[in-house]
Amino acid sequence: MNLDEPNSSLLLKRPVNIKAVVTPRWKEEVQQQLQNQINQIDGQIQQLDMQGQRAIAEIKKQSINPPGPQVAQQIESIQVQVNQKKSELLEQKNQQLQQLQQVQMLELDQEVNQGQIESFFRIERGDNLVRKMSVEVLLRDGVVEEIRGDI
Repeated sequence: MNLDEPNSSLLLKRPVNIKAVVTPRWKEEVQQQLQNQINQIDGQIQQLDMQGQRAIAEIKKQSINPPGPQVAQQIESIQVQVNQKKSELLEQKNQQLQQLQQVQMLELDQEVNQGQIESFFRIERGDNLVRKMSVEVLLRDGVVEEIRGDI
């Protein structure tokens, strides 16, 4: 391909920033998603506690009375594992609660970042690459309201 040809162009990939306008509907949906995630984590914590208790009960049932040091070590190991996983889950829950609080404090009509997607675009001789690389899409309740930048 000869780059001196007037019709020569190149297809490139770029990140596209997605932003959303904060609306009552958007806030409600995001809060519901976060609350669902918090509820899931609570369920995982309960399940973890039950599994840990069952494992300990099974070890105690299979051991002789009084339990020896090896049994006590197994029980302690299970409790340590349960507590580590529980700590991780509680940290995740705390992050979700912080996000929920931040969403509740957002003002209506404010723009918030929603992540990125990728798109392809064509560039030709004389185009401003920097301007073509900086494109964002603004959504209002999931509907494209505006495309900003050089498409």
